[in-house]
Amino acid sequence: MDLSAPLSVLLLAFAPAVMWGFTPVIEKRALSGGGNPLQASLVVVVVDSTIYLGALAVFQDNPFSGLSLETIGIFVAAGAIGTALGRLAIFAGNARVGASISSAVVSARPLFATALAVGFLGEPLSAPTAVGIVVLVVGLGVLSVAKGGDLEGWSNKDLLVPLAAAAFFALGNVARRWGLAAGEATPLEAVAINEFAALLTLGAYVAVVGRERVLNRPRRSYFVFAASGVITSVALLSMFTALAAPEGRIAVVDPLVATAPLFTVVFSWIWLGDLERVTRGVVAGVVLVVLGAALVTGGPALVRGISSLGF
Repeated sequence: MDLSAPLSVLLLAFAPAVMWGFTPVIEKRALSGGGNPLQASLVVVVVDSTIYLGALAVFQDNPFSGLSLETIGIFVAAGAIGTALGRLAIFAGNARVGASISSAVVSARPLFATALAVGFLGEPLSAPTAVGIVVLVVGLGVLSVAKGGDLEGWSNKDLLVPLAAAAFFALGNVARRWGLAAGEATPLEAVAINEFAALLTLGAYVAVVGRERVLNRPRRSYFVFAASGVITSVALLSMFTALAAPEGRIAVVDPLVATAPLFTVVFSWIWLGDLERVTRGVVAGVVLVVLGAALVTGGPALVRGISSLGF
């Protein structure tokens, strides 16, 4: 992470970490109480889309008028893949392995994001990246043997579900940065298109598999997922704004956002004691994954920042 970045960018990137550290905990409670991943994904994206489209109508004149079809297409693709598929996978991972484990595995996304950023955005690949990859992989290995997470147990292959979410989210982040780099879309326009595309994608999927997968769920679960949608909308807009800033490179924003699992571990320990086990191995694995993710995306900037603090 570039510690020399403006405080406003750092705060905009740090806020989603806290919020996304909290949402998996309340979502796990709802999933364990009869909710399911498709219902959760759809409710969240309905709430997000409503908030963003309403905000556009209030705060921006003639939204979307200055956008090219290419730019719109980028954000549509990011919403369909990075948001719709990513959320389905992360909710499924939460249900299978638990909030603390799933959140940590999803934070491996800077590994995918960096590879995509280097290949498509031309962002530099730093020397500490190799070390970061090793640390991140070791952290995932520690999580796989930590004997924590969902009390009902899970297998190592279940980790592939949140890992898939990490890949989807990473692809979405790079696409959004690419779209924002064109300078045509405001963060609010970008996130509105992103969420509306995700809504259409999930809506089409529900039409295929049947509404019974979403309807007739416990009433409380709808309220919990709606609350998660409100929190997510604020977090996503904060992240988009950070990415849109001149200093908002993925190497600055992603390491801070990736600290979300640290908060999830704390919140899980406080509120999910009857559903999950937070062991020392889980804590160690989470710390390693977050550190590895920071090294992968932050590179020399992170090393320089730490050195400037006297370490």
